[in-house]
Amino acid sequence: MVHTVEEYAALLHCPRIQVDKVYSRATNVLTFTKKLTKITGMSEQWVTAQIKQKGENKCIPWKSLQDQILAHPDTKKKVDVFALSIYGLVIFPKALGHIDEAVTDLFDQLDRRVTPVPVILAETFRSLSTCRRTGEGRFIGCAQLLLAWFHSHFWKVDKVSYRVFFENYSSLKELAATPRRDDITEERWMAILQNLQDEDVEWKAPWMMLDEILYRCEDFDWVTLLGIWGPVRYTPLLVLRQYRSRQFIPTAQGLAQCEFSYKGNNYRRKIREMSNTWKQIHRMKRFTVGAMTTPEYYEWWSKRTNDNIPKPNHENS
Repeated sequence: MVHTVEEYAALLHCPRIQVDKVYSRATNVLTFTKKLTKITGMSEQWVTAQIKQKGENKCIPWKSLQDQILAHPDTKKKVDVFALSIYGLVIFPKALGHIDEAVTDLFDQLDRRVTPVPVILAETFRSLSTCRRTGEGRFIGCAQLLLAWFHSHFWKVDKVSYRVFFENYSSLKELAATPRRDDITEERWMAILQNLQDEDVEWKAPWMMLDEILYRCEDFDWVTLLGIWGPVRYTPLLVLRQYRSRQFIPTAQGLAQCEFSYKGNNYRRKIREMSNTWKQIHRMKRFTVGAMTTPEYYEWWSKRTNDNIPKPNHENS
């Protein structure tokens, strides 16, 4: 089970965005100073004085932006600075208390109705993979969205609100208003999650109403998600059960070869190639069947086979 583009799009509920217009890291970007000057409306001298170095990245402290939100004479600029702060502190919190330079590159493209969903998913996957691989680390992603997704799949619901059919329905608002237990210890959570059974999981989030699934770009058997710090490949066919469709063995060969950071000499060419795949996206209709998985799927899953090409079943052909 993983987070999907459709689930995060439903959670964020951004009607103004174009769902297929994705972020791509600009190859000829403005300097951090010029981007902040454009967003905040402040002078380059002021912006230059606020920029700090955190490790390998440049950032601006939240305190500097907070002062502008309170004192800026331009209301639109106040809103822009506040929105930028949310993106940097809540959605992409890399340097605590600071807004990372990479966030401004995405923020600068939002006016063109670029969807932030694949970017958020990419950094969620990248951070969770790093934590799992190293066995430690801090999650650098939107913990609030992750928690909302978690509650939607691991808390059984008796009934679905009729409001999901309303155009202005917000699943996040409803989830925020739903009381949750906060007396479960970390050890208890670990025990619960380690012993989960299929019947304990709400495979399809109760607020998911879409009938179409994005499942590939161009002729690839996956979708490339471009984050603000690097890309990942994502295979929706791995999680058909989350759409109440039958789960079969997907093609997973080459998935890990996509992950890299935006550094070095060749990453710009790779970005262009990956961005171009979104010009040919493919969706399929969700279909419902009796059995949720094929018999072969459980065997494949138990082996955690990543580089996999399913062989045709000649007995049934």
